[in-house]
Amino acid sequence: MKLFTIVALAVAIGLATAVSPFASAHPDGLEKVAEDKAFIAASKAGDGPIADYAFPGVEDPRLATGLAGFTGTLLVFALGVAVVRLARR
Repeated sequence: MKLFTIVALAVAIGLATAVSPFASAHPDGLEKVAEDKAFIAASKAGDGPIADYAFPGVEDPRLATGLAGFTGTLLVFALGVAVVRLARR
């Protein structure tokens, strides 16, 4: 199980880092509806630590997006590990 977890995490990190810079710049479904219904300005989405899928402080947009994918994948994995450990207790 440890080998599978390590390989799966490596593949997820690799994909998130390498493929995310090529993602569409068009808004996703929720963002599109927020724009259409004119409540996007009221959202707090731009206030997050990695807003708009770009790592803060990095000038190159592709690198910023790749780092955001890398960081987000690690954070979600860490959160999942924490939830599993708490559930086992």
